[in-house]
Amino acid sequence: MTNHRSPIFELSDTYITQSAALSPMGSTYLGIPGQDHLLDDFSIAGAAKNADLVRATLVKLKALTPIDEIDRISKAVMIERLESGLELHDSQESHILWNVLTSPPSNIRQIFEMMAHKSDADFKNIAARLNAVEAAHKSWISTISEMAMQEKGKGIGKTTPQRQVRGVIAQLNGYANGGYSNFAKSVDPESRYPDVHAAAKNAEASAAATAKYLERDYLPIANPNDAFGADRYAKWARYFTGAKLDLKATYDWGVANLAEINKRMWEIAPLIKPGAKTLREVADYLDHDPKYIIKGKDAIIKKLKDFTEAAVKQMDGTHFTIDDRIKFCDARIAPEGSASAPYYQSPSEDLSRPGTTWLPALGKDEFNWWHLASTWYHEAVPGHHLQCATVALEQARLSRFQRTEAWCSGYGEGWALYAERFMNELGAFDEPGIEMGYLSAQALRAARIVVDIGMHLGYQDFDGNVWNAQSGKALLSNQALLDDAHSTSEIDRYLGWPGQAISYKVGERVWMKTREDAKARLGTNFDLKKYHSYALAMGPMGLDPFEAEMANWDGK
Repeated sequence: MTNHRSPIFELSDTYITQSAALSPMGSTYLGIPGQDHLLDDFSIAGAAKNADLVRATLVKLKALTPIDEIDRISKAVMIERLESGLELHDSQESHILWNVLTSPPSNIRQIFEMMAHKSDADFKNIAARLNAVEAAHKSWISTISEMAMQEKGKGIGKTTPQRQVRGVIAQLNGYANGGYSNFAKSVDPESRYPDVHAAAKNAEASAAATAKYLERDYLPIANPNDAFGADRYAKWARYFTGAKLDLKATYDWGVANLAEINKRMWEIAPLIKPGAKTLREVADYLDHDPKYIIKGKDAIIKKLKDFTEAAVKQMDGTHFTIDDRIKFCDARIAPEGSASAPYYQSPSEDLSRPGTTWLPALGKDEFNWWHLASTWYHEAVPGHHLQCATVALEQARLSRFQRTEAWCSGYGEGWALYAERFMNELGAFDEPGIEMGYLSAQALRAARIVVDIGMHLGYQDFDGNVWNAQSGKALLSNQALLDDAHSTSEIDRYLGWPGQAISYKVGERVWMKTREDAKARLGTNFDLKKYHSYALAMGPMGLDPFEAEMANWDGK
């Protein structure tokens, strides 16, 4: 890109280019060629290079004057996001926070799913990158080892909680026991590229060695405490939401919201299983109802693609304007070792790689549709895919930083949860079992606020004891209707990623508030499709600035 609408947009472009040069994996996600044979440097020195780039960019950015409102927003978003990330680096939080949902080992494994595998050059890149796994693992080990040793003699040092270490060990063992070989077979089933399969074995050997290090050397000195405490929690909550929250008030709101959702669940429970004594009993009944069971990975992937295609046709021209270039959203089975929750990955910058939804199979070959319908509105259309792909198209309004690096969980996950609620407003969940799936998804997000804040800040649970993994898991099972594997995975997630889980409901609340405020302010001039278009085109940002910007929307 050589032409820029302003110096701020030019600096944004330069920063993304320079940042991608420091991250081969980031380059692959963005679709920037040239480094697909390499992996990132996860050492402290590697992180310092990126931090130096951020500091230098901030100095230049703050000296620039916006030329208009688009520029003003772009500058503000970039400053807030860069400073938030830099704070996590400077406090060393980004070095010691890794978990079952995101860690260098899982991110390394996932990046191979994003690689092209058509030409000889593609397979040469895959083989080289697989052979680079060992060095990447070792660079990460150097970081966590140094963090653990920094305060030697002063307690346990700066280490990750044991629960997360055990989870990542299990993931690494999964990668070691065929995880990389299975990937190689999936892209080269006829073994036309033997170097790829040999390199996959090397990657597996590295995964096994890394798991052994974690179990033998790191786990004994890892933090035995799950909770992060108020100070660390507030820092991460601010990063994930982009908002200054009263955490106790947010917790109390979560408790009330969960009770409201559970009330509606009980209203429709008799329509599903008359005489049920618990909501868990209703969920177990739905889990075994043949009309909701889809057998086979191919069948569920076809169902998800067809479902998304139907949603696009329903939404386009009515409540949204959907560009032809983003009407397709892929659906794939997640690689081994993934957490239990489905997830979405944005398209490449040039849209050559489509947005993709991922469904963890967790070793199963049967899937229950009653709770997946709402989830796929969340992940695909009108949820994450419509949101993220729209951002990718907005090159005239959004800087390259806004389009690729400004993601804020409160804004993004808030929109996706709003998308589920919006589909409910349109009557998409008019069948009791499917509505129960939607309500259980809503209950999950409300329960996340209760359990996430409760566990990390040491609040009392509903029985008068301090929230912990056991009481949190029971709440998720009995009131959000998660099965045992999912509730276990969720608890591990909250305890390893403080403040992220609350971003869904907190974000949804802000999205709903901006919509209802706009309705009250604009009256008959309020147009829902225009609201959606404007809010999505404005791009990701923290919730506090988003609410402030939407308060100035004139309805056009």
